[in-house]
Amino acid sequence: MADSKVQVGMLTLGMVATNCYFVFRKDITDAQGNRHCILFDPADRGRRIYESLLEKNIVVDIILLTHGHFDHILGAKELIECTGAKMGCLYEEEAVCKDPFLNLGNNYGMNNLCVKPDILFKDGEEIIAADMSCRVIKTPGHTSGGCCYYFEEAGILITGDTLFEESIGRTDFPTGSLSELIRSVKEKLFCLPDDTICYPGHGEVTTIGHEKQFNPFII
Repeated sequence: MADSKVQVGMLTLGMVATNCYFVFRKDITDAQGNRHCILFDPADRGRRIYESLLEKNIVVDIILLTHGHFDHILGAKELIECTGAKMGCLYEEEAVCKDPFLNLGNNYGMNNLCVKPDILFKDGEEIIAADMSCRVIKTPGHTSGGCCYYFEEAGILITGDTLFEESIGRTDFPTGSLSELIRSVKEKLFCLPDDTICYPGHGEVTTIGHEKQFNPFII
């Protein structure tokens, strides 16, 4: 049975409506009455993210990136300044985070867009933060170092732009590969339980079981 004490909040931000998630335990607070969270993909307006969470008495313990495209990192620097939290991504994605050509910043006039991860993870590595643990799943295809984060006990998967509701991420950007993306979904995600709830970088929440049955890009 999934751990219902783990909660997922969402803010949709930026020019392409990117989903920024914060995952926390509703049953644990610190001495000041705050809950601590893991925050995924600070899409834009880092101070707004910080203030929105502050209103809910939620503190950011760590920032994790599913990949380094501009619409998933624009709020990172400001959020780090506000919270002092460290930021991490898959080892193979570091170059995308730092390069405005690879992260598509150049396409939108952001020629200096660069973020520098503090922590670089390997495929399968366990991350422990905010009284929770999640596992990094390497899912290249949308980018060469894209990944998902799996909270096994809670049955939660943060999928970024790897898997959407009845769709998948684009593969025509630098470092993208359609064959790699399809293989990532089939071999790394579709082996998870059907009732795993998927939280994508854009659009609506779905499940592994639903995507196995209805995703036209994978069937």
